[in-house]
Amino acid sequence: MALVLHATRTNKNAIKALVAAEYSGVRIEVSKNFQMGVSNKTPEFIKMNPLGKVPLLETHDGPIFESNAIARYVTRLKADNPLYGSSLIEFGFIEQWIDFATMEIDTWIAEWFYPRHGFKPYYAVAEEGAVSCLKRALGALNTHLAANTYLVGHSVTLADIIMTCNLYLGFIGVMTKSFTAEFPHVERYFWTMVNQPNFHKVLGDVKQVDSLPPLPPLPKQEPVKLKKEEEQVAEKVMERER
Repeated sequence: MALVLHATRTNKNAIKALVAAEYSGVRIEVSKNFQMGVSNKTPEFIKMNPLGKVPLLETHDGPIFESNAIARYVTRLKADNPLYGSSLIEFGFIEQWIDFATMEIDTWIAEWFYPRHGFKPYYAVAEEGAVSCLKRALGALNTHLAANTYLVGHSVTLADIIMTCNLYLGFIGVMTKSFTAEFPHVERYFWTMVNQPNFHKVLGDVKQVDSLPPLPPLPKQEPVKLKKEEEQVAEKVMERER
């Protein structure tokens, strides 16, 4: 059977596998008419992933979930794939940057992006902390890229694919030009990557967000309704104070 990826084409975690497939010469079919919140809640999907998370890759040997695992699997389908480097130490460096992209970049972009776009409750203090941690991570990445075109070696590796896909959500959603200008080597790296033919085939033209989305409206708070016992206690307190 053909490999079937269950997700939408715009899901940045699904894009990891699709770009890796382009570099590796692997054919992946994207599930037709996939609808987030509907398709991933069906009994058939839950059987493949009890958490109902996407993306999910259906293979002839069984389903695979978690986006980095899927991207690794797709990459391994090609023997001696240069996406995994040419030596054991390069393999180690690639895995290092995959972890960095996941823990230090994706985590903090998500904590900034999702509340700003109304997918999670917004808290100013949480956003301030996320932005601070992201700047620290981007600073470290910027330093590395000052002397390197790619994360590892002299060509695109799986680390670059995962890093770029994680940065992608930030560039299109919250990281404005005035924000990324502080990290010029990260900017150069990102635009170099997304304009590579194999990236462009999946992503199309990428446009950086012009401004931060406005803060989502605060939820209306309903008046607190006291229980009958609480009302009686409140009345007694008020009587004592008269």
